[in-house]
Amino acid sequence: QVQLVESGGGLVQTGGSLRLSCAASGRLFSTYAMGWFRQAPGKEREFVATITRSGGNSYYADSVKGRFTISMDNAKNTLYLQMDNLKPEDTALYVCAATRLLVTATRRSQYDSWGQGTQVTVSL
Repeated sequence: QVQLVESGGGLVQTGGSLRLSCAASGRLFSTYAMGWFRQAPGKEREFVATITRSGGNSYYADSVKGRFTISMDNAKNTLYLQMDNLKPEDTALYVCAATRLLVTATRRSQYDSWGQGTQVTVSL
């Protein structure tokens, strides 16, 4: 079992930046990759970005490509999401997740550990 705790969310104006963190603990040796998802009110949880624990491979949703950067610090067992040029449509609960699958995981069903999330609100 892997425990995940997110932090760093908040209220920011359009065009601003935030950096989210996800501290991981537990049976990390079995984790191949980690990812970020987000869920806006009344909408399904959607994929944002994923990265292998080695940091060698990352993949982004088209909606955030070029604005968000996912990264790993294995010494600190922490996942990050740097979000720049934020837009109101980025407003959502951001949740990190971990997977043991040796694939580029973009579906919720491919992840087996989840955090509780951190709220990001982008104002006009």
